[in-house]
Amino acid sequence: MSSGGKDGTLAFDRATRSGLKIRYLANIYEGSTGRVRFHGIRKELIALQAESLGLELVSGHTTPEAFEPVFLRTLQALKAKGCDGVVFGNIHLADVRAWYEERVLAAGLDHIEPLWGDAPIELVHEVVERGYRALLVSVDLKQQAAGMLGRELDADLLTEIGITEDLDPCGERGEYHTYVFDGPTFRKPIPITKGPTVEIDGHRFIDLTLLQADERMSG
Repeated sequence: MSSGGKDGTLAFDRATRSGLKIRYLANIYEGSTGRVRFHGIRKELIALQAESLGLELVSGHTTPEAFEPVFLRTLQALKAKGCDGVVFGNIHLADVRAWYEERVLAAGLDHIEPLWGDAPIELVHEVVERGYRALLVSVDLKQQAAGMLGRELDADLLTEIGITEDLDPCGERGEYHTYVFDGPTFRKPIPITKGPTVEIDGHRFIDLTLLQADERMSG
């Protein structure tokens, strides 16, 4: 399962390097907005990410109240396609992992957590050192990453993240979310451009859109 961010991408990277054959990218987005909840990423950009990774997209749309039944249907769809398990990018939130693990195992699938238990600061460094490129697309205005919106996850930002008190380096407490647009497992980079920002319920999002062909040529 992926929301298009760095943790799911790194989990895919590690799982692939360990020898697992991954064929699908599963994603659930909000039907009323066409965007991934908390990340604010358009479903079209998730589809482009799946294409660039060489994966078939399996998606479902939901509202917060209806997430569980849609998630369960997504699991059944994966099982029907012949999947044996599902890879997640959880790191250290035991209650979150337990919620997913219970339902994945009940669906007759393996629950796989390649990042689980590793130090967040080491994981976020691994994302950059592996060559992935990610933008911070959502921040919680009440937490310490509030001023980092729109920045690329690079060496300079890693240094800033590492010295910022009360900030989980991977944003596991919802401090920030990312969108990965290029990296070693991508067939080609996704040409995105940053649009306006918007604030909703104490969070600030940046609207990413696809760079148009004429803009790419002029750039």
